[in-house]
Amino acid sequence: MQEDEPRQDSGLTEDARLTSLDKRLKQAQAEEARRGGGHEAAADYYKSPGYRVLSVLIGYPLGSALIGYGIDWLAGTRGIWVIMLFVGFAIAMWEVWKISKQSS
Repeated sequence: MQEDEPRQDSGLTEDARLTSLDKRLKQAQAEEARRGGGHEAAADYYKSPGYRVLSVLIGYPLGSALIGYGIDWLAGTRGIWVIMLFVGFAIAMWEVWKISKQSS
């Protein structure tokens, strides 16, 4: 099986196109690393506890209210979305409490 695989002959010189390609690839990687420096700071911002608390306080009640609205629509009832909104808010408060108990 190994004899079917292509391999580089040690007696051959390196192709100029490959050398040029390697050089351009290294330049592009260096430029991308230089440009990508700001993305790491943004990623750290989104990992902060404050951002997580904000997303929980908005997302949980909104998501549960949407689920309640879907239940209302399917069942032909009214008011379940309001109950689900409060349930989502209670779950969000529980999650914020758990976030506050985590060590930094």
